[in-house]
Amino acid sequence: MNHPTWTTHSSDATWQANRKLDRWTGQLIKLVCGLCTLVSIITTIGIVATLIFETIEFFRQVSLWQFLTDTQWTPLFTNARFGIFVLISATVMTSTIALCVALPIGLLSAICLSEYASPELRRWLKPALEVLAGVPSVVYGYFALLFVTPLLQQFIPGLEAFNALSAGLVMGIAVTPLVASLSEDAIYAVPQSLRQGAYALGATKRETIVKIVLPAALSGIVAASILAISRAIGETMIVTLAAGQNPRLTLDPRVPVATMTAFIAQVSLGDTPVTSLAYKTMFAVGMTLFLMTLTLNIVSFWFVRRFRMIYE
Repeated sequence: MNHPTWTTHSSDATWQANRKLDRWTGQLIKLVCGLCTLVSIITTIGIVATLIFETIEFFRQVSLWQFLTDTQWTPLFTNARFGIFVLISATVMTSTIALCVALPIGLLSAICLSEYASPELRRWLKPALEVLAGVPSVVYGYFALLFVTPLLQQFIPGLEAFNALSAGLVMGIAVTPLVASLSEDAIYAVPQSLRQGAYALGATKRETIVKIVLPAALSGIVAASILAISRAIGETMIVTLAAGQNPRLTLDPRVPVATMTAFIAQVSLGDTPVTSLAYKTMFAVGMTLFLMTLTLNIVSFWFVRRFRMIYE
């Protein structure tokens, strides 16, 4: 008569011990996650604070008007000039070329994977496409310099060894997996009921994709595109190796140019004294780059919240 009672008490004690262990484990997980989040926040604040303080020191010696309106960029020369628009124009040019490659190829790849490829083929193609995202950017840079540029020189007269065209094209290839993967996720998340409803009304597969699926996934596609723009603007090694480091205000993609990230890499080599104005220029350029990417992220966040479709 006592044995079942002892078994019941033992089971209750084990259950209570497990519950107590689960609570402690949950509290530990919350603590670890909170610490990781705190580290991320502190790191972000530290980066932004460093940019702000060093940028303030820079503008104590260089006027903001000169920084925004000068048409030359020679901060490492004796006759220093600080026209940031020279670097911005080169960055925008290479990024535009990259997006002209990445957006159509990435979006069409996403449509193919989501709407036309079988589940088995999709399971193989998507990881194969994402392998491109794992290639180091320095490899892309040398690929642009040693393969793409000599190839383009056979068809484009006047194309110099360092140029914005090959850097932009290869950067577009590097950004394509980002556009394709995120856009494919957005398209694949569109409910099948919308497709079936379009087919029931007599729409073809092309009409369903163009008029139903893509508009429904528009917020995700735009978010992927803006993220790709931010990735292209912040790319360093490809433009440093392939586009050169010759700051000039031009729209000709056949000549060498210097982007903002390429200039930061140039100053970071260690040849510039830490207390010099040229060194502080790196932080002013970094702040400009930060504000550009921050603006793009805010636009992306607003667009997703404004046009996101929620399905039951």
